[in-house]
Amino acid sequence: MLFMAPETSRVSDRLDLLTGIGGSSGSKGDLLKDNSVLSRPLDEGPNMIAQWLQKLANFELLFEQADTSLTPSKLAVVSLILGLAGCALGVALHAPPATVPLPGLLAGSLPIFWIIMRRNKRLKTFGAQLPDALEMIARALRAGQSLSFGFNAVAAEMPQPVGKEFGRAFDEQNLGVSLDDSLRSMCQRVPNLDLRFFVTAVVLQRQTGGDLSEILDKIGELIRDRFRILGQVQALTGEGRLSGVVLMALPLVLFVAVYQLNPKYVSMLWTDPMGKKMLAVAIFMQILGAVVIKKIVDIKV
Repeated sequence: MLFMAPETSRVSDRLDLLTGIGGSSGSKGDLLKDNSVLSRPLDEGPNMIAQWLQKLANFELLFEQADTSLTPSKLAVVSLILGLAGCALGVALHAPPATVPLPGLLAGSLPIFWIIMRRNKRLKTFGAQLPDALEMIARALRAGQSLSFGFNAVAAEMPQPVGKEFGRAFDEQNLGVSLDDSLRSMCQRVPNLDLRFFVTAVVLQRQTGGDLSEILDKIGELIRDRFRILGQVQALTGEGRLSGVVLMALPLVLFVAVYQLNPKYVSMLWTDPMGKKMLAVAIFMQILGAVVIKKIVDIKV
């Protein structure tokens, strides 16, 4: 509790944002951009571990994009426990002393990899659901409803994550946040290029006028065409991606197999000075080959 932030400042920030009293528009924009005033409990504050991790990377935004209840402190504790368990496993298997930290590093990094995979899966799902959401908003506009009503319809009718994000934007508008600020906040939470097209179209339409429903239909059609082309690209590059997996896994599989058959033969790679140099060059070439193969098969649409 000694390392917790004072509760009074968070209460004051939220009241200032909702009532419009105190602070300039720039400070209120910073509070909204931080997304902490409206989305967190009043008694929650960053502790020492969270502040230290916040200097390394924006873990809070990563957790928000992954839609997980983890905090930087919980992540650090889980990673530490898994790292110690990995080191203990290496000691129990009588691994060489130089390789004991390796299973600890791998096990300790598993929570971060899990969060990144969860984030990527959620963003991919959001991109696939976005065309349907735009069409629903366009139908609501043709029926004579407002844009906010379209957001509410998406939040009520569509599944996660697109329903949650549009519902959050709708709730922010009900709390007095302007439409432009709520849309920019959603773009920060969801780094999707198609969503930026939608936000730009809405902002321009509010300034210059025009048929927003027709614009949303065209954006939805553009997104679907992009997904169709992306599927064709994935099919054409499937052989290259499979070749890359085989080429990356083959040296490791052969190393494990030869080590089980003749450990002394393989141990020269880390006992002999020339073997260490050969092993370092081989690892560097493996990483370079993986990067090159990824650049070849990763075609942006």
